Amino acid sequence: MPYSELLIKPMREDLTRLGIRETRSPEQVDDAIVNGKGTVMVIVNSVCGCAAGKARPGVALALKHKLRPDDMITVFAGADIEATDRARSYFKGYQPSSPSMALMKGGELVYILELRQIEGREAPEIAAVLTEAFDKYCAPSAGQSAGAD
Repeated sequence: MPYSELLIKPMREDLTRLGIRETRSPEQVDDAIVNGKGTVMVIVNSVCGCAAGKARPGVALALKHKLRPDDMITVFAGADIEATDRARSYFKGYQPSSPSMALMKGGELVYILELRQIEGREAPEIAAVLTEAFDKYCAPSAGQSAGAD
């Protein structure tokens, strides 16, 4: 049985107020990942304390970085069940993990930060790990400059 929307609404808003788009159906997930241009960050949100005190604040800090993913989506584990399953289907070789953050390029997983890598860190450390991944996977292509149209 999915979590009550009343319970999770503020947890959803922690990410949507940052400009991260909710994907609540498998079709929305597929569209974002398969048809997305550049790097797409997929965040599996959760009700757990690690999500509230570490993951979501870490994402917020990381998004202040000069390089960011071209698109950002989120699914909510325990609420957007089918969408979450679809998002996780792209994370080949990894067990389901909530919260987690992944970077996708061309529909392929290039980076993932799992719960086991989140729970031992504080938000600033998570932000630092994410910004390293942004620098590696969100950098403009050769011949392009950051901010170019």
